[in-house]
Amino acid sequence: MPGSMRQLRPEDLDRAGRYHLMTACVVPRPIAWTSTISAAGITNLAPFSFFGGVSSDPWTVMLSVGRRRDGTHKDTARNLLDSGEAVIHISTRENEVAMVASSAGLAPDQSEIDHLDLPTVASVDVAPPRIEGAAIALECQRVHHQEVGRTPVDLFLLEVVRVHLREDLLVDDLPDATQLAAVGRLGGTRYCTTDDTYEIDRPRE
Repeated sequence: MPGSMRQLRPEDLDRAGRYHLMTACVVPRPIAWTSTISAAGITNLAPFSFFGGVSSDPWTVMLSVGRRRDGTHKDTARNLLDSGEAVIHISTRENEVAMVASSAGLAPDQSEIDHLDLPTVASVDVAPPRIEGAAIALECQRVHHQEVGRTPVDLFLLEVVRVHLREDLLVDDLPDATQLAAVGRLGGTRYCTTDDTYEIDRPRE
């Protein structure tokens, strides 16, 4: 039999408590490893796990970017507001160490791509570069921005205008979850991958 249930109101927790509980409950979260370019031409790369698909027609994804402690925009949000362009890479076991390292708070005039010495290739439809060898890369253009919450956070809806897929990870023309081994975010410093999968038949309509 299941154990007893605890119930609480998020409003009764402090800001840190609300964040930690939410990120431990809403799991696993895909990680959008996002490259952008500043108005000064500085490349930026940062991971975000408040990310997900919204629509397939047109392809639209959601990216939520928190503010700095002083309330100012993070580099990714500022760049998206200025240029409206980004490349979202789906993080995998192959690049997870660099992905986490890119979350370091570098100054706006410093490039995480240069700092980590990551090779890149040019995108086709947007200015930000792609990480060379990334399993999946989504070239995106901003279609909507909204401030959400009290902090607030910057919520972006991005239309995917071009998809790059590594051929060696495709089965029947689709990325194979097991081979892809995409990295998902759990609570705290914990992560998971998609290399252990199973199937459950859905009801017939």
